[in-house]
Amino acid sequence: MSRIYIDSGAWVDSRQLRFETSGSSGPGGQHVNTADTRVTVLLDVSGCEGLSQQHKRLVMSRLSGRINKQGVLRISSQKHRSQSANRDEAVQKLIELLRRALKRKPPRKKTAVPRRAKEKRLAEKKKRSLRKQKRQMKDLPREFLQ
Repeated sequence: MSRIYIDSGAWVDSRQLRFETSGSSGPGGQHVNTADTRVTVLLDVSGCEGLSQQHKRLVMSRLSGRINKQGVLRISSQKHRSQSANRDEAVQKLIELLRRALKRKPPRKKTAVPRRAKEKRLAEKKKRSLRKQKRQMKDLPREFLQ
């Protein structure tokens, strides 16, 4: 059994990966019409034994756009002209996606609005207010309004 280690405590058994091939739209000239060089790797996240329940929940929520209703994660590669190179790249993409999904995000630190920014905002409001007040004062001489 060969394990692909994702993160500390998280791994995927390479036998759980399923591969599908299909025609690629990438480079290859005449070869493109005859060979199935696009590789799609499929991983059943819900049935993966190397991921804890918490890991599975994280992956399912963060990669929900790539996982179907049956809980299968689908990654494709068609960059290269050979099936084996696309297969290797698809597995690398899968590993990187899982690593990013399992990475802990640091908690957001609340910050206060800087004093200078508050002062600037209030000054702009006052300026706008004066401009509008001047429009209302029609009785005053023109030189006073400027």
